[in-house]
Formats: sequence, C-alpha cells, structure tokens
Amino acid sequence: MQLSMGEELLEYARGVLDAGQRVPSSVEYRWLACRLTEALSDALRVADSRGQRIPAPQEQDGER
Repeated sequence: MQLSMGEELLEYARGVLDAGQRVPSSVEYRWLACRLTEALSDALRVADSRGQRIPAPQEQDGER
C-alpha cells in the first residue's frame, strides 16, 4: 500500500515538474511537498524496520 501510494505521488510530482505544464500555485507546491515528505518518512520507517530484522553477518576466523 505504501509503495503504491509513493509511486502514484512520484508520478504526479514528475508531471507537475514537466516543462510545458502550468505553474502550480504555492499552495499546490506546499501540498506536494507535504505528501512527498510523508511518503519518504513511510519509506524510511519501513526500510529501517526491515534493516533491524536482518541479522548481522557472522565473522569467520581470519576475517574482519
């Protein structure tokens, strides 16, 4: 769910930033910045959670 929402938001943001498109208002840019911030926060939270579940590699004799 979070990834699909992030993908949709990124697609929308790319469309807004395309040359030749109308210039969004400051309110629209703020809305977009807020949604992108939320999506990035979600992605980082998920990545951090998954990273904590990955066991650390075991050191073998003679290796650092």
